[in-house]
Amino acid sequence: MRFEGSKTYVATDDLKLAVNAAITLQRPLLIKGEPGTGKTLLAEEVAASLGLELMQWHIKSTTKAQQGLYEYDAVSRLRDSQLGDERVKDIANYIVKGVLWQAFESDKPVVLLIDEIDKADIEFPNDLLREIDRMEFFCYETKQLIKAKHRPIVIITSNNEKELPDAFLRRCFFHYIQFPDKATMESIVAVHFKNLKKELLDAAMASFFGIRALPGLKKKPTTSELIDWLRLLLAEDIPASALQAKDGKDAIPPMHGALLKNEQDIELFNRLVFMARQGR
Repeated sequence: MRFEGSKTYVATDDLKLAVNAAITLQRPLLIKGEPGTGKTLLAEEVAASLGLELMQWHIKSTTKAQQGLYEYDAVSRLRDSQLGDERVKDIANYIVKGVLWQAFESDKPVVLLIDEIDKADIEFPNDLLREIDRMEFFCYETKQLIKAKHRPIVIITSNNEKELPDAFLRRCFFHYIQFPDKATMESIVAVHFKNLKKELLDAAMASFFGIRALPGLKKKPTTSELIDWLRLLLAEDIPASALQAKDGKDAIPPMHGALLKNEQDIELFNRLVFMARQGR
């Protein structure tokens, strides 16, 4: 199995190499990068291009590693025992299989996405070391050893909110998705907009990368925000000329709320544009 990208996802050669290296080594692929650079979407595209089922585990701050394996629903069993339900005689009826259990027992290989692992408690990655390494775990309630029929392709994403333990990192193949350069970004835009006029594209790119280059920006606009912004420009039929001042210099772009997501950055941008005009 080799990932070669897809028509709907622009993957760099380095990213394709990383995916295929993780598949060859049978190790989880740990993907980091700015929010909006397509980390989660990568798992969807890998699954689609390889013809495999995608199983997703979206991590929250309250998520525990045990939930990925299974949970014992003691409350339901107690309720059923009070009602005289025959199901209580078999504890297996109250075992709720987690995403890892489902992936392990699948008759075909799957792509398993563990999304935003850094949101969870610092011990979360360590709690999964053995299961991800050995592809097995023990269910104490049913006294079963659950072994993977096929080793899933594991893709783990992180936004770098927390440092991950060294022991966990040693078991992963790591790749950092660099923010796309102008040429790569134009290829990404072309996937979403088939007939975008070059004049509008050039003006939008200049404005977008100009905003990203502003010093002191709290949150830089990302790829997904650029796509949303372009969609708004087209929907409102805004011409390329509206993205620049009459003198061809910087201007506050229309629909800038799609790019700048907090008042500090909007004030900073307005101030810098004002200062630039005053200095001319």
